[in-house]
Amino acid sequence: MSVPAGPAGFTGHAKGTRGYRGVLVGLAAAGVATFAQLYSLQGVLPELAAGMGISASSAALTVSAATLGLAVTVIPWSAAADRFGRLPVMRVAILAAVVLGLAVPLSPTLPVLLVLRFLEGAALGGIPAVALAYLSEEVSRLHAAVAAGTYVSGTTLGGLAGRILAAPVAELINWRAGVAAVSILAACAAVVFMLTAPRQHGFVPERAAAPGRELAARLGTNLRNPRLLALYLQGFLLMGGFVAVYNYLGFRLGGPPFGLPQSLASALFLAYLAGTWSSRAAGTLAARLAGRGGRKLVLLLSTGAMGAGLALTLADHLAAIVAGLLVFTAGFFGAHAIASGWTPLLAPVGRAQASSLYNLFYYTGSSVLGWAGGYCFQHNGWPALVLFVGALLLAAALVAGLVLRADDGGGNAAAGPVKT
Repeated sequence: MSVPAGPAGFTGHAKGTRGYRGVLVGLAAAGVATFAQLYSLQGVLPELAAGMGISASSAALTVSAATLGLAVTVIPWSAAADRFGRLPVMRVAILAAVVLGLAVPLSPTLPVLLVLRFLEGAALGGIPAVALAYLSEEVSRLHAAVAAGTYVSGTTLGGLAGRILAAPVAELINWRAGVAAVSILAACAAVVFMLTAPRQHGFVPERAAAPGRELAARLGTNLRNPRLLALYLQGFLLMGGFVAVYNYLGFRLGGPPFGLPQSLASALFLAYLAGTWSSRAAGTLAARLAGRGGRKLVLLLSTGAMGAGLALTLADHLAAIVAGLLVFTAGFFGAHAIASGWTPLLAPVGRAQASSLYNLFYYTGSSVLGWAGGYCFQHNGWPALVLFVGALLLAAALVAGLVLRADDGGGNAAAGPVKT
């Protein structure tokens, strides 16, 4: 979506002001609410499979349904925000998601559960599609990058909280109680967002003569750009492999030779915090290597780290698996930080639409490839899943190596929020 210049006289809330704190707290809460709900089922997949009498891959469909719903709605949500405003759209999205999230544990059958999860994901799409545009318009440019980091931290903590909270409650009671606990947490975070996010001052409604045609033209231009397409494929392939590993690792650790209870196995989701460090470190390293292929080099190194970590998970030793998961996770978030930050810089037009397309490919990869890995795991065990994910990483590295240019984008790799 375009982010036009704000109204005359408004330059954004400065650091230390009440408005600035409201934006930070509100968006951090929105990030927690969104990603806690989105991935809550991932922490209880073994219990869900046992409780409903379904296979591991069928259980993983509950994660894929939500991420697919999010993927197909990020662009419509961004178009709605251009017309109706950022904050109203986010409020509608988060309220709808909370209501649907509270209904999910009541699902009587798998088909009903999948429909509710798809709708929940579709509602959640209104937050990542709009949050950074709202932030870039309401916070002074001098402090926008710091504010964006707070929002990203909220998404990281939300994703972790959804997994960590659901698993022990599910083991103590059942998977429905685990998911309900996360939905209640998300509802509380949504209330914080509604109460703290300040009303928009910097938004200017889109006044294009034919906004739908203009949007389609921007999307088409970005999709025809081979280097942007290469970055979109990074999101699709790497996120697909990342989610596949996390979807099925709990099943592996619950079986022989480990036999871990799910509450303990879910503690491995703490490896997710490695991404909080690596995403920032990757941008900093790429900036230092600017002029020497910084972004491309760091992207390829991060993908290589994913491969090395993935290989370590083949061991039948828990310490090696933990170490491998940490390296794998850090590599993924490093690669994701580079690819997602690089995308708007390469866009010839419609930088926000370029970022929306990245999100579309990213969450589609999560939905499709994250689920497909289950067939490899069910029929040939963990080594087959590792081979599947390894092939995705190799494909991503080949695309990046052959299509991306070392000097693409220029400037500082550690880009802040998209401004167009």
